[in-house]
Amino acid sequence: MTQLPHTFKRIRMNLARSKAFPLGSARHGYEFVAPLRPDGHIDAELWHKHRDRCRVRRFWGEDEEIGRLVHKPGGKEHARWVFDYDQTAETDDEAGYRFGAHAFEPGEYVSIRDEDGELHTFQVVTVEAAG
Repeated sequence: MTQLPHTFKRIRMNLARSKAFPLGSARHGYEFVAPLRPDGHIDAELWHKHRDRCRVRRFWGEDEEIGRLVHKPGGKEHARWVFDYDQTAETDDEAGYRFGAHAFEPGEYVSIRDEDGELHTFQVVTVEAAG
């Protein structure tokens, strides 16, 4: 098994406050592995070299899904990061809203559009070494 470069991090995000969860929820969120640059942004070049190692676990109460972090093409302005749970289906992707522009650091907020098109906000809880 190949050791991941030290820039690969395990990022945990919990559901932030919302109408349904006024205090947020540690039982709803994502944990994923991605290479981060020193500024906390996802390193697309390093992701490309090790994309098979960039996995995601979605936990939603009792439900859990395992997938991959995928970078969809579209150029600098339209490329997007998604969580893909089934490589053969187009409809299961959950898109990170402006993931390329966000720094993944504890306390930061990011949004993800689920497969139904609903936007949810999450707070980055931990960023730690993945390997």
